[in-house]
Amino acid sequence: MEDFIKYTSSHSGKHEGKQHIIIVGAGIVGVCIAYYITRHPSFDPDQHYVTIIESKRVAGGASGKAGGLLALWAFPQQIVPLSFQLHSELAEEYSGEDLWDYRRLTTVSLEGDIQKSLKDTEEDEDDDYDDEEGEEDEEEEEGVLEDDEDEEEFQEAEYFHDDENNSYSDDAMSRSSKESICDNRSTNTDLSSHNGELEHHHINEHRTQSAISPQSTGSATSSVEEKATKKKRRTVSKNSIMQNEHDASNGVKLPTDLNWIKQSAIQDWSMLGGEDTTAQVHPYKFTNFILKKAIESGSVELIIGKVNEIIFSETTGEAEGVSYIPSTAQDEQSGNTEPIELLADQVVLSVGPWTSKILPDCPISGLRAHSITVLPENGVMVSPYAIFTELKISKSGFVSPEVYARKDEVYVCGEGDTAVDVPETTDDVQVVKEKCDRLFHFVGKLSPNLRKGRILKRQACYLPVLDVPSSSGPLIGETNVPRLYLASGHSCWGINNAPGTGKVMAELLLDGEASSADISALDPSLYFDASVWGE
Repeated sequence: MEDFIKYTSSHSGKHEGKQHIIIVGAGIVGVCIAYYITRHPSFDPDQHYVTIIESKRVAGGASGKAGGLLALWAFPQQIVPLSFQLHSELAEEYSGEDLWDYRRLTTVSLEGDIQKSLKDTEEDEDDDYDDEEGEEDEEEEEGVLEDDEDEEEFQEAEYFHDDENNSYSDDAMSRSSKESICDNRSTNTDLSSHNGELEHHHINEHRTQSAISPQSTGSATSSVEEKATKKKRRTVSKNSIMQNEHDASNGVKLPTDLNWIKQSAIQDWSMLGGEDTTAQVHPYKFTNFILKKAIESGSVELIIGKVNEIIFSETTGEAEGVSYIPSTAQDEQSGNTEPIELLADQVVLSVGPWTSKILPDCPISGLRAHSITVLPENGVMVSPYAIFTELKISKSGFVSPEVYARKDEVYVCGEGDTAVDVPETTDDVQVVKEKCDRLFHFVGKLSPNLRKGRILKRQACYLPVLDVPSSSGPLIGETNVPRLYLASGHSCWGINNAPGTGKVMAELLLDGEASSADISALDPSLYFDASVWGE
């Protein structure tokens, strides 16, 4: 079986005479939509055809650089249970444990103080790592699977990343100045296995009020209120915590198998989820596999081209197709960049933070997220945990890196930033090496195994943030423009919610309504006007 994905810059014509569905974006959401269309009971290869148009490369954005955390306590609850179950079913059907590193794991929250170790010059010297060996060309990881070389890269799992948050500021921020984009990273959904309310985790907790729109966040929580709330939640959750047999100097006992975290740095901790409610995938591997399965149906093709506009009917205002510019390397070298119009019966936008570049009025923006992957000391992998942290680095300064242990590496991400606007394509995303190195520096103070390891990848991506005060996203469904659909704004839970989004979108496109979940509250027409004709 071929392990690379075939593509073209022009359509094959196989869609003619069939119900033609264009999906813009070959990220995890777009490919899941295509996959579940081909698995829908009403799907007929003689009557239906799907064209996916991707500007540069499959999973080139957050779908290739996300952490891959899955949780039943994610948001929105309209699709989370469905999506979590679909992830499990896909893993069972296709040996996901082997093909995209699916596994259940434990999630904990750690609060610690690393001020002393940050001042320790001897430990700082130990932080040195082989930069030349660890740093790889970012361009290498951003190729569509187009030849044998790229095929080998996919098989060797060279693409490790997160759909989540990042970037550290050198200026320590006070607790009262922090706000959250993914302010429901965990919810207080009643899960009996947790014996109480879950602690909320803010993947992008440290964006200052001046740097973000108030529409994209809730109001800031004061330092006193936040500490009181956390204390209450920790007290409840600790009733069911497994504790370490060995006492740390500060009296905190971590789970016995969490032996790669320095206990002396931890002041408090709590359980967020066990193997019954938390899992993980390698998002790049998952996205590519699901796309290959969709293409194997014979009714899905991939076009590499940058969609620059939606084609609307001059008489009815309905969406009739898209206009795109071929953007393969060959096209760009030859100067073949004339726009191509491709008509369709339905058009779906699943381009995350790039949505507003096609629909300017869509309230979805981008939050840049830096992350790294680390090979632990001597290549010895650590126990399977997802760890949310709150680390004190100065009198009033905190950082909150997240650490996800994978089968063959450890993924680490930090806070998000809005220093640079969303660029034209995923190839144009700027990676700030210093931000990645600073991230490595902090987690090294938390884990000797990571401090003595080396960086495998430095990367950045953009998370699609919904800028409305009454919803955390995503927007899923038909817009107020007939035949134009949206599946975007998934924030930090895009990997988690992609299968559920794909299934309900397939139902909408082929049946006219979603039956697997009630997504009425996610209706795009509730939040913005997508109409453009008559302007």
